[in-house]
Amino acid sequence: MIEPLEPVSAAPVPGVGGLLDTCADGCCARPTGPERADVGWLRAAWWARNLSWVSLVWMSVEGAVGLAAGVAAGSIALIGWALSSGVEGLASAIVIWRFTGSRMLSETSEARAQKAVAVSFWLLAPYVAVEAVHELLTGQRPAASVLGIVLTATSVAVMPVLGIAKQRLARRLGSGATAGEGAQNLLCAYLGAAVLIGLAANSVFGWWWLDPLAAFAVAGVAVKEGMASWRGETCEC
Repeated sequence: MIEPLEPVSAAPVPGVGGLLDTCADGCCARPTGPERADVGWLRAAWWARNLSWVSLVWMSVEGAVGLAAGVAAGSIALIGWALSSGVEGLASAIVIWRFTGSRMLSETSEARAQKAVAVSFWLLAPYVAVEAVHELLTGQRPAASVLGIVLTATSVAVMPVLGIAKQRLARRLGSGATAGEGAQNLLCAYLGAAVLIGLAANSVFGWWWLDPLAAFAVAGVAVKEGMASWRGETCEC
């Protein structure tokens, strides 16, 4: 269990406590001059790191179970969504790295973490898009998956809570990396809802074509969010 950080003195620490210069329109620009690493900022960093640990554990279980269910059902949308859990887990690991040790007070580490989170969005899109095209062309019909429906429904309920909490912390920390991870949690919920609709429609009505369409949604939103994270537009200032 990670213990909360001890309070520190309010001695000036260059480059800490303001907002990072990541947003294109300057809304997240850090004020110039020395800033103070206040206790509130350090507490927010502690929460960001520990919420990322929660996400990492959750995504590991979700990804493994979702991948097994997707392969069993032959659902490319479910497989793609499960793989996106691995990508989100990578983003969580990046944020944990960002707020550990001396990197906590490093602007360079924040910039690297933000770019790495952006790249993690793009790892998913090519595979999902290609497999969705293949499924449409071959007319491959996924089987009904009760496990997939339960899993995606759980994600739709849980992920928004984590995503919103992380984006609030991101504004306090001025961290584009934390904002990007929160955006991935929200993306997981949105895409989980799309996959859930596709799985349910296939089970009830036999609408197999909704599965690859949901997969295209997974790929498209991942590319869009990756570009926003790279440009620092996840700050939501």
